[in-house]
Amino acid sequence: MTGLAFFLQGRTFRHGVHPDENKEATCASAIERMPFVDEYLLPLSQHIGAPSKPLVRAGQKVERGQVIAESAGFVSTHLHAPVTGTVKAIELRLAPSGKRVETVVIAADAYATQKVTPLDVPDPAKADAEALISAIQRGGLVGLGGAAFPTHVKLKVPKGKRVQFVMLNGCECEPYLTCDHRVMSERAADVKRGLDLIMQVTGAERAYIGIERNKPDAIAALEKEVDRERVAVVGLQVKYPQGAEKMMIEAILKKEVPAGGLPLDLEIVVQNVGTAAALADLFDRGQPLIERAVTVTGPGVRRPANVMVPIGTPVKEVIEHCGGLLPEAKQVILGGPMMGNAQKSLDVPVTKGTSGILVLTRLAKTAPEEPCIRCGRCLEACPMFLNPSRLAQLSRAELTDELKEQHVLDCFECASCSFSCPSHIPLVQLIRVGKGLVRQKDAS
Repeated sequence: MTGLAFFLQGRTFRHGVHPDENKEATCASAIERMPFVDEYLLPLSQHIGAPSKPLVRAGQKVERGQVIAESAGFVSTHLHAPVTGTVKAIELRLAPSGKRVETVVIAADAYATQKVTPLDVPDPAKADAEALISAIQRGGLVGLGGAAFPTHVKLKVPKGKRVQFVMLNGCECEPYLTCDHRVMSERAADVKRGLDLIMQVTGAERAYIGIERNKPDAIAALEKEVDRERVAVVGLQVKYPQGAEKMMIEAILKKEVPAGGLPLDLEIVVQNVGTAAALADLFDRGQPLIERAVTVTGPGVRRPANVMVPIGTPVKEVIEHCGGLLPEAKQVILGGPMMGNAQKSLDVPVTKGTSGILVLTRLAKTAPEEPCIRCGRCLEACPMFLNPSRLAQLSRAELTDELKEQHVLDCFECASCSFSCPSHIPLVQLIRVGKGLVRQKDAS
């Protein structure tokens, strides 16, 4: 550990909460590979930005790794076949968002080798940043921490801007989830390789890898790989939401992203460790983003595990691979308990943004809502220094101008306020409605 890395250990951001971690079921479980199943569902909208445009038709044979949909603009990305097979249909299917979206349905070829057809990508040692960014877009890469923002957009440095620091996010502060932990522990060389590529594309001179201190094996694995003169592996305090990019920047560099701003305003680019490993897959093996690590866990699943799952695999198939549901299972959430989405159907697919499948044996807290007692716990919890109680009141009253004045759009819906509220007020849900009202008014 270099002097700088030692100095940075144990840092954190202001405010936040401490939910139970519940990671013990899978934190030491090596990533296992999901067997291929009969059918795959590929929503054309599984990233922030414009949905991909289909390039295939029903009845067409496709190879594993083949482009099946192309970007519909700069803030969009390509989509690839996760298996060799035949396109059954392009039709509306239920997505994890709860909406019915246009989806490419592929029937797997049971007799195919399922070898990946490699993408033609440039040699990073000989290519410039523009060529690499184009390849990243063609490779379908998005942020694998949950938001699924197209990776090439983040790495495209606007004219007149520069990037001084790259931050890799390995905090994985969401309870239950351990897929990033296992990627760092098992694929440290690939994570380091991806970091090198990000630094090359952005021109950054230094990098930080932020990891919560409950992952000592991941910290040790990456410290063995990185160039310590350029990269500091920082063990951060265990606190939620330490993995939010603005919180990690505050913890490590003690800098605050301006209201309505982006890390790039501070000459910083943040990427997830899983995305870094996917960059290594793309440029070293020609493999586009056709699979991702997913944590399958919770008291309602028979065999919790970390699984490498082909994109498009139905959630019910992944759960069956892990032994199926226990009789007492009540709810399935994609993601974690704080920011994940409860599902009404297990027929929805794993998408690029699916980090976890959480099976609970009781429904989320449904205690009756009581009046606000002005205790201030939500203010103490909010990492963005907002007033969640006030924002919730304004949302109920649909006072969009006041919501905007109170910086409602700076809320990233971490749910720390709802977690801490003794009156069981659905604060984050109300704030989400308020954000929608503001955006709707701005659009009109």
